[in-house]
Amino acid sequence: MHGLHEQRGVTLIDTLVGSALMLLVFVGIAAAFRLSVEVVTNNKARAGAIALANERMEYLRSLSYSQIGVIGGIPAGNVLQEEVVAYNGIDYTRRTMVLYSDDPGDGLGGADANGIVADYKTIRVEINWVSKQGERGLTLVGRVSPFGIETAVPGGTLTINVVNEAAAPVVNAQVDIANTGTTPTINIRTYTNIDGSITFIGAPAASGYQIVVSKTGYSSAQTYPVTVQNPNPDPRHLTVADNQTTSANFTIDYVSTKMVETFTQVREGTWTDPLTDTSKIEIMASTSVSAGVASLEAIAGAYEPYGFIRSVAVSPAILYRWKSFVAATSTPEATGILFRFYDNALALIPEGVLPGNSAGFATSTIDLSGISTTTYQTLRVVSFLTSGDANVTPSINSYSFVYEYGPEPFPNLSFTMRGAKTIGNSPTVYKYNQTHVSDASARLTLSNIEADTYTLGIAASTGYVLAESCNPQPETLLPASSQTTKLYVLPLTTHTLLVDVRSNAGALLQGATVELSKTGYDEMLTTSSCGQAFFEGLENDIYTVTVSGSGYQQYTTNITVNGATTLSAALNPL
Repeated sequence: MHGLHEQRGVTLIDTLVGSALMLLVFVGIAAAFRLSVEVVTNNKARAGAIALANERMEYLRSLSYSQIGVIGGIPAGNVLQEEVVAYNGIDYTRRTMVLYSDDPGDGLGGADANGIVADYKTIRVEINWVSKQGERGLTLVGRVSPFGIETAVPGGTLTINVVNEAAAPVVNAQVDIANTGTTPTINIRTYTNIDGSITFIGAPAASGYQIVVSKTGYSSAQTYPVTVQNPNPDPRHLTVADNQTTSANFTIDYVSTKMVETFTQVREGTWTDPLTDTSKIEIMASTSVSAGVASLEAIAGAYEPYGFIRSVAVSPAILYRWKSFVAATSTPEATGILFRFYDNALALIPEGVLPGNSAGFATSTIDLSGISTTTYQTLRVVSFLTSGDANVTPSINSYSFVYEYGPEPFPNLSFTMRGAKTIGNSPTVYKYNQTHVSDASARLTLSNIEADTYTLGIAASTGYVLAESCNPQPETLLPASSQTTKLYVLPLTTHTLLVDVRSNAGALLQGATVELSKTGYDEMLTTSSCGQAFFEGLENDIYTVTVSGSGYQQYTTNITVNGATTLSAALNPL
């Protein structure tokens, strides 16, 4: 009898594992091949860059000392400052710069032993190209000394320093220098060193050196010419004198984004039922409405002892705050009227929200400011009329809900935006002073805005006045930041006052009391969530402003209101 031998086949798991291993091997081989190709390609590109840099360096070294320079440079020569060179199928950007340099061996600047600061020329050749991994580059730096004893060169020294808003050096900032009044003309594009500066020894003595400083992602700075609009520019174009050093400092930093949203300010609105008909009455019983009067119904010459009127739902659009309920009533002796308030589901507004509502209000003016608009966006009023004498009836001539609504987006609104930085004096010329218009969605996004302190405003020509700004103006825009400002406007009145209230630490104070008074006028407002209070319809006069806040000392000052006037009040803690 022959023995049986069990033979095991290849399972699906074995196949999958084997396939995965083979895939890993092939992927690894492909990656290694790709890497080797990239290395070869990059080495080839780098070799080409070195060849181009050496070519330029050797050419300059072959010239006589006086000929070494670049077109439009200091010193001048016949070599292009920047050019694109195609080599081995690759486009290279070659930048060449030649500068006079001061040798520290014999002292620098004014401490130079022989008074000659142009000891030798420094040649800098920079090659840049783009590979699949991004931009690549290399730089060769050489030095050429004059034959024999060094001699002084005519002209002065021009130094440009570039810093950011924190006064730290900005490295590799682009500096463009132009002067059409020299022979040959000067037109230089160079970049700051690790100290954020660039120095040109031997700059021709002349006025009219135009300087522009910039960097990708940064703001720019420059010198300015004398014009009719700017007769005293600062900084103005530079002047270089023989054997003198002219230094200029420029500030640039990362640009920012400013978004502005425009709204109409919260306004007072009124819902009124004049009771000329029953169009605003949802239900009524034992009452009549006629000729602007609501009263108990009379049957056979006798008035009903009890009746009520329930209003339709009052739901103001963009409701901001309930303020009050006001009724014009008449209650002869033995009669009475009570008002109770209900929500949209006909539930009585609870005592915790509106104290006294359960019993009803017998007064004609009722404060509704404690009712939350988040919970109660709709109100109804039920008027209960009673009479203990069949010959008389109470009556209501009208009633109203007073509320505030808004803010409401205001599209296509023109506003001004002005920075604090100036480029001229007498008269003051601001670096940024523009008029913008919000778009159809009532907003505008401004990109690439320089760090500065900006003031936004509303021109009187728009027919509106700035009633509030969140945050109050002016605002400081920091480098590399994003800031949103909301402007709230109201129809223009000739004289207004906008007060913002802060702690002495700068925090905006909500709920502070601002009282504005003068002879024959006294009004008190509470600051908004943005810490502001706005008074309109004022006169051109001197007013007293008194500001109070819980936990703070009272602040009092006099102010002359003339046009759109603003005041910032800082409160000290108790």
